[in-house]
Amino acid sequence: MRSNPRRIWLCADDYGISPGVSAAIRELVLQERINATSVMVASPNFNADEAVALDTLNSGKKRTAIGLHVTLTAPYKPITRDFAPLRGARFFPLNKMLQAAISQRLQPERLTIEIATQLRIFVESFGRPPDFLDGHQHVHLFPQVRDAFLKVAAEATPEAWVRQCGRTGPGRLNDRKALLLDILSLGLRRKAKRLGIAFNPAFAGTYSFRPNADIVKLFPRFLTGLPDGGVIMCHPGFVDAELKALDLLTTLREREFAFFSSDNFLKMLAAQNVALEQPY
Repeated sequence: MRSNPRRIWLCADDYGISPGVSAAIRELVLQERINATSVMVASPNFNADEAVALDTLNSGKKRTAIGLHVTLTAPYKPITRDFAPLRGARFFPLNKMLQAAISQRLQPERLTIEIATQLRIFVESFGRPPDFLDGHQHVHLFPQVRDAFLKVAAEATPEAWVRQCGRTGPGRLNDRKALLLDILSLGLRRKAKRLGIAFNPAFAGTYSFRPNADIVKLFPRFLTGLPDGGVIMCHPGFVDAELKALDLLTTLREREFAFFSSDNFLKMLAAQNVALEQPY
């Protein structure tokens, strides 16, 4: 007799980055193939209509948890005035942002104001606080950023959980990106515990976004050993001009969409006795 299935969160990142990505995410929500998505309110393509289109999917039946995807890296611009440091009018690129955070060259007050403003826009757009918070390109794990991120979460939306990105799993020691996320997540988990902020027990979904990456082969590895409440991030989408102008991750988004829409995806869940968590 099979035991009860493990229940996980499958979270589509980057809602709002472009109309094509947002449309693909909404379609997967309707198909009940994903149960969470995080919203980039700092994207120039996010607007009230996109918020309403997503929120309407929860009318009558809650189909998806909706979170805030805190965005602090290029090519995006800060929402608040006087944010610093910047490169031109934009946030630092990812690697430069990480270097600045490690060397304590960011401005904590400006970080806090920017994150709080992104949260305020989310609340204004959806009429309620987010179910959870995470960060675009995992920036919320960085030193200095995580302190501001958790401060805002604890003070402004204490019922929300935050995404940590640590997990020990198959191939983890050979995955440099996953190892870095494990290390960075240690500090976030420690501080979140002190502040009484809930977080997911485990995380998966990282892979090298090379053109030949095969989500069909990778996904079973993400499922292996993932406990109840674990989070797998994904990036499904339809490619459009707006996406190409902002992000290098394009064609792989359409491959992910095709996979999550397929019967093969459902068979993989069943094979490992995994089901999607019911959004609350």
